[in-house]
Amino acid sequence: MQIGPHILRNNVFVAPMAGVTDRPFRQLCKELGAGYAVSEMAASNPRLWATEKSSRRTDHAGEMEPKAVQIAGADPQDLADCAKFNVDRGAQIIDINMGCPVKKVCNSWCGSALLQHEDLVERILHAVVGAVDVPVTLKFRTGWNRENKNALRIARIAEQAGIQMLTLHGRTRADGYKGDAEYDTIRAVKAEVGIPVVANGDIATPEKARFVLDYTGADAVMVGRAAQGRPWICREIDHYLRTGEHLPAPYVDEVRQLMNEHLQAHYAFYGEFVGVRTARKHIGWYVEDLPGGEDFRQQMNRLESTVEQLLAVDKFFESQHSHGERLQYRPADVSAAGENAGLALAA
Repeated sequence: MQIGPHILRNNVFVAPMAGVTDRPFRQLCKELGAGYAVSEMAASNPRLWATEKSSRRTDHAGEMEPKAVQIAGADPQDLADCAKFNVDRGAQIIDINMGCPVKKVCNSWCGSALLQHEDLVERILHAVVGAVDVPVTLKFRTGWNRENKNALRIARIAEQAGIQMLTLHGRTRADGYKGDAEYDTIRAVKAEVGIPVVANGDIATPEKARFVLDYTGADAVMVGRAAQGRPWICREIDHYLRTGEHLPAPYVDEVRQLMNEHLQAHYAFYGEFVGVRTARKHIGWYVEDLPGGEDFRQQMNRLESTVEQLLAVDKFFESQHSHGERLQYRPADVSAAGENAGLALAA
């Protein structure tokens, strides 16, 4: 799998998710087997570039390459300028968001709202591709609603504009994250274009990843919510795709150490006050399917310092040894988990 000059180690990717795929989480996913991970979406509005929130979203210091930034907006020139700004800050790949279905984004005619205006899509893609000398990719949905699916036309426009990879979520904007993702449209797009196509939507198990790749002919799969609290799912899927065999659940002690490293990096990235509060959702995702996880989550949400959080998490994972040397978590529910679970919004 290759994007421009960047040769990726495998075809299991992590989706950009607002409030989730910050630098510490992306780095952890890459260390645990993801071949590629994209940043949270950065706003194209130049007035927002210098804000603390935007600066964090485009911070790639020390991150494993390639470093990819997703940008969102509706004005071709603003998006072109935003792409250049991020390339100057170290971005090696620019991804354009035309997939987010959230009302706040779509009401600004960004994200998947753009799919209603193919002429604007074309202008945006040409503007961004012409503005930078790094690969530009596109993440989008099958259409605005089920009566207006235009993914094939968008894919052709993108390829002609010089987009080097397409990631297609198998839902429309109107679907949001409800119902099951469909893969017929992804299959049709892959058959139509000559650039790599990545399948996204409801990929929560190794078996589902294998099925989607075989059915659609896609070049890669992108995992969203299934990676929340289980970043090792990337290596599990990669191993299964290569060998047809399942990896065992991770050791309790391994996850205990991973949690400690993740939290330490998270606190260093956000600082004490913000770090404690934003870490709660990650901790909740790690423990939600483990014995005693819900009670612990309630307790943990009342803690106000990084020291208290670290001690509590360490104690919780120590308690998991009573259930075995490996984690005893429930298997992912493909119909309800994956892209449907959690609070974050996949871009």
